[in-house]
Amino acid sequence: MHDLNIDNLSNYLKQYVDGFELPLEVEKFPGGQSNPTFKLSTPNAQYVLRRKPPGQLLKGAHAVDREFRMLTALQSSAVPVATPIALCEDDAVIGSMFYVMEYLDGRILWDPVLPDSDAQERRAIYTEMNRVLSALHMVNIDAVGLSDFGKHSDYFARQTHTWTKQYRASEMDPIPAVDSLIEWLPANMPADDGLVSIVHGDYRLDNLMFHRSEPQAIAVLDWELSTIGHPYADLAYQCMQYHIPHGKGLPGLRGADLEQLGIPTEQEYIAMYCERTGVTSIPNWNFYLAFSLFRLAAICQGVAKRAQQGNASSNNAANYGELVEPLASIALDLTQ
Repeated sequence: MHDLNIDNLSNYLKQYVDGFELPLEVEKFPGGQSNPTFKLSTPNAQYVLRRKPPGQLLKGAHAVDREFRMLTALQSSAVPVATPIALCEDDAVIGSMFYVMEYLDGRILWDPVLPDSDAQERRAIYTEMNRVLSALHMVNIDAVGLSDFGKHSDYFARQTHTWTKQYRASEMDPIPAVDSLIEWLPANMPADDGLVSIVHGDYRLDNLMFHRSEPQAIAVLDWELSTIGHPYADLAYQCMQYHIPHGKGLPGLRGADLEQLGIPTEQEYIAMYCERTGVTSIPNWNFYLAFSLFRLAAICQGVAKRAQQGNASSNNAANYGELVEPLASIALDLTQ
């Protein structure tokens, strides 16, 4: 089911989308915790619509206009993304801001152990994921017109402050492990080393779309949290899965036989990234991992809070609250 005003939406699309034809059929995609996402089908084309959720929202969250700008900026880059078509900032059309982009037909891979692939394809998929992340971090921010898309310094200090505030705004029951992290992170903040890049903000396997039969990424999805920041934020966020137990609610790799599966180890994955980006070593790695786990815990808390208030986009949103404490505990272990 969906709650879009089809008449208003059709009138808008006729005006702003070249070649748009009626009738319009709408189908809501499952998942997409933050920004509800829909498939639009017409007799001659298919599109994707992403909207801000209705209801009271945390300040700065669900920024679909930023997503649209990022997709536009990356069109000429080595990073595969869908082509954006139109951004509607008028809430009157369907009740909140939205944008429309091309529909791509590919595979979304949800389980990081890739149970349907053989060892060779698994390795190729992880290598491709690494290649795309490296390409993103090598994009020249000024050349693609994104130099004003975010602040260029003190990324981790600012993000720790921001996600602490977001967590406190969404807090339901006290969780001592989170409170400990909120103390530990500022006290152990590495000095800013000056590295700056586009940061995706949610770079993980199931936010890439792969070719139907090849281990090739055809699009990076879900740019809602993208900004200018520190590249290690994305790399550590990607590598969190090595520390999250496999099969325990969040997609993790800890406990899986990586060698048998053909999946690179965390050290191999980092080494691939360093070789591609020209980085020699990454000091303070456990800080970046602990920060990423804290941030994900705060995101999960936000989803759970929205579920409690009735504005989460997905039916299983309430379950996210159960992940907060385990994530914070894994992060705390890394601080020892």
